[in-house]
Amino acid sequence: MRQYDQRNLSMVMDFYEMTMSNGYFNTENADTRVAFDVFYRKNPDNGGFAIFAGLEQIIEYINDLHFSREDISYLREQGVFGEEFLEYLANFRFQGDIYAFREGTIMYPGEPVITVVAPLIDAQLVETAILLQVNHQSLIATKARRIVKAARGRAVSDFGARRAHNMDAAVYGARACCIGGAVGTATVLAGKMFDIPISGTMAHSWVMFYNDEFEAFKKYAENYPDGTVLLVDTYDVLESGIPNAIRVAKEVLEPMGKRLLGIRLDSGDLAYLSKKARKMLDDAGLTDCKIVVSNSLDEFTINSLLEQGACIDSFGVGERMITSKSEPVFGAVYKMAAVEENGKFVPRIKVSENIEKKADKIKWKITHNAGMLHMYVISLPQNNDSLLEIISTKELMQRYYPKKNLVIVGIAKGYEEAVTMAATIVVETMNSLGSTNVKQYLKEKRKENQKER
Repeated sequence: MRQYDQRNLSMVMDFYEMTMSNGYFNTENADTRVAFDVFYRKNPDNGGFAIFAGLEQIIEYINDLHFSREDISYLREQGVFGEEFLEYLANFRFQGDIYAFREGTIMYPGEPVITVVAPLIDAQLVETAILLQVNHQSLIATKARRIVKAARGRAVSDFGARRAHNMDAAVYGARACCIGGAVGTATVLAGKMFDIPISGTMAHSWVMFYNDEFEAFKKYAENYPDGTVLLVDTYDVLESGIPNAIRVAKEVLEPMGKRLLGIRLDSGDLAYLSKKARKMLDDAGLTDCKIVVSNSLDEFTINSLLEQGACIDSFGVGERMITSKSEPVFGAVYKMAAVEENGKFVPRIKVSENIEKKADKIKWKITHNAGMLHMYVISLPQNNDSLLEIISTKELMQRYYPKKNLVIVGIAKGYEEAVTMAATIVVETMNSLGSTNVKQYLKEKRKENQKER
């Protein structure tokens, strides 16, 4: 079962993708081949890496990309597209190639994780769909990986559907959680669509429905003797929940030749309660009974619990994983990298516009602290050991910094952006010259710009 079995998502795009494509069509540039790179600039939660996810849904989208009669009628109603372009869309099928990491691959800021090589319109129309899949699933997969790592080998399951941002976020978020290392999900549709193990036991309402806690536990054990996991915190964990769970194990399950599989804690001081519960279960001979905990968990709370010596066998993680609550935006971008000219791809990576012309102005702003205090400049090196230098504007204001004329080739708002920009310049140099002579490349680039003007 795929997303396209129920609906056509081809029009999930920003309107400018249509207006630009129409412009390319009218100027006879539709068939020009281009290359776009997908990359991101910063790891979520200040982590060391991210996890790539969402490729399967990208492939589905592109394979099924088409415009129905209803789509064409809607676009016609906007009053900005000619009939020839609309006819072109009515017969549109993606004609490009997609190069990508495998899902689950570790990735780092600034490196292309997807490259789209396609006719210009084809590459333009898929921008939003590609980004929303990568941004969502990579974010959740990365968060899941952080949580799984914090669990130190204990199982982590996705319990987050009801806190996800919508139904798609719940289903595809569950998929991403498993890519990040979760062992299963409580979301049934995700299990069906992606062959993910599903699990679930009871809510507090099951216990509250019956006259007393023991009766509720007994009824559940009779229905599911091979998988009895009891939620023990509806009333009082230590005075009622655990004793009733032990009683069910002894009076209901053991006469059937069955064992109590586990108990679940969903509130209170989880470290304290898990240790007390473990002792009570062990004293009752239920050493094989597992302790599962849930309730607003993330990598930080899990690490804290384990540092406190909590007796926990597995974690059910909900809202903080399915929404990546601590940092809910991934920030992957879709940038043109090259255009085919005379059978050869020519780089189109953006270097700061005429930055050399603005050098004096930039230096004045730095010297006078005119909104440049927390910026970074990329300059040609003042030694022969480096390709480029990245210097904070704060550092440039210090007296000890050499008072030499800098050849500034880029400005960035943050260090990671500066690193990405510097790496981009080096890659473009390699593609153009076959060497890392950045100074020579920029010199030739400047001559080209002067000719164009």
